[in-house]
Order: sequence, then structure tokens, then C-alpha cells
Amino acid sequence: MIIRVAHSPDSDDAFMFYAINQKKIDTKGYEFVDILSDIETLNREALKGTYEVSAISIHAFPYVADKYALLSSGASMGDNYGPMVVAKQPFDPKELKNKKIAVPGTLTSAFLALKLFEPNIDYVVIPFDKIIEEVKSGNVDAGLIIHEGQLTYQDEGLVCIVDLGKWWHEKTGGLPLPLGGNVIRKDLGIEIMKEISEILRESIKYSLTHREEAVEYALKFARGMDKSKADKFIGMYVNDLTVDYGERGKKAIQLFLKEAYEKGFIPNMPEITFI
Repeated sequence: MIIRVAHSPDSDDAFMFYAINQKKIDTKGYEFVDILSDIETLNREALKGTYEVSAISIHAFPYVADKYALLSSGASMGDNYGPMVVAKQPFDPKELKNKKIAVPGTLTSAFLALKLFEPNIDYVVIPFDKIIEEVKSGNVDAGLIIHEGQLTYQDEGLVCIVDLGKWWHEKTGGLPLPLGGNVIRKDLGIEIMKEISEILRESIKYSLTHREEAVEYALKFARGMDKSKADKFIGMYVNDLTVDYGERGKKAIQLFLKEAYEKGFIPNMPEITFI
């Protein structure tokens, strides 16, 4: 049985799926096929139920909960760090409502976190890997950065206006900011969903226990980061919370979506089941 696994072409996702792609673990007769695309495109494809398994933004989950369940492993959580708003010159975060901000997509969790921080923003959607350039060129006043930009923005001469992961951590008394998760299509049936969930969990655990070889593999997806930076970035987003959300991670998702629903930023509060 072919299972398409859609995820971002990033070092952290490549690290997660290393053991499956390189046949390091038993895949129980399933043939896994990688589909690589940026997260906003994956969110849009999930609305159509395109892939059997997909990385999506937690922000997108309410829109696809009729078709998909959340897998209990594969989460990307910002634990006292996360997406940032950056600019060429420092300014008070209260001024964000008066600035034009480049964002990586309206279904990203970074965008939802920014809306929770400052509901009234003037924004333009720009591909995530072009945002720093747009800020540097002055086409926008600030940019909402995700992925490796969180580690490289200072190299580009930019400053952090607000780290939304830190803000959320302080606001919630220490919860991580839920950014991405893996979902699985419900029409596969519960037995297949559970088997695939276990395979994906084993892949993550394999990479964490064979870190050196998995990081080496992931480097080809590191978009210019050296090994040290790539290793740091992977450590930020592939860790114990990735193996399993745990009570902390589950509580964070519930609160994130509950606040978004109460403020009218998402259409419904989905029932969240973890496979």
C-alpha cells in the first residue's frame, strides 16, 4: 500500500523521516512516498484531503478535522522560542498595528500567533523564504519569519521585534507554542492509522538515537545553514514533544485553538483526537 507523506523540504522534517526514507526501520509492507512542499501549500492541499499523511499548521487543523486526525507524534513546538517578527530597526511591538508585515501564509500557526498577539495588522503574504529579503529591501516594514530564518535573521542585519514563542510561553505560564503537526486521513481506517502512526514514531525515535547520521542526511535540506546551525535548528523542533505531544503539548494545542476560536480567528473548535 502506497502512503504519500507530504512535508516541508526542511532539515527538521527530513530528520524526522530519515529512517523511513533510507529504509532504516521496518515499514510493515507500506511504501512511503515523500511529497515536498512549503507549509502553506500543504495546508491548502489538506483542505482537499489530497495526501494520506501530511504535515500541516496547527492553525489549519480546524479546517481539515473532518478529513484528518492528528498523529500523536511529529509535532513542531516552539518551547520558549518560535516565529519572530523582525525588522531593519527596532520599534515597540505595540507599533505593529501601524506597520506593513510580510507573513508566510494565512493558515500558518505563525500567522495565528501574530493575530493573537496583535489582532489589527496590515499584512501581505510572501513565500517564507523571501520574507527576509522583502524586509531588507524596505518593501515591508517587518516580516514574520519561520523555519531557519529564526537562526539567520541577525546575519542579515535584522533585529527581533517580538519572539511569539517567548510571548506565548510567558502568557500561558510555560506552555510551548504549537506550530505544526502530522495528520492522517480518517478514511484509511483506525487499524491502518495506528500502524502508520507507530511507524512514524519509530522513524523519529531512530533519528534521535542515531543523531549524527540523521543530521548528515538532513543537511541537504538545510538551505544554506552550516552543520552547527542545522543541528541547533533540528534540536529546536525535533525533540521529546515530537515523539509524543504529552500532556503539555496537548494542553497547548487546546488553549491555542480555544483562544483563536473565542476571538473569531477560526470557524470552529474541533474535537481533537490523537492517533
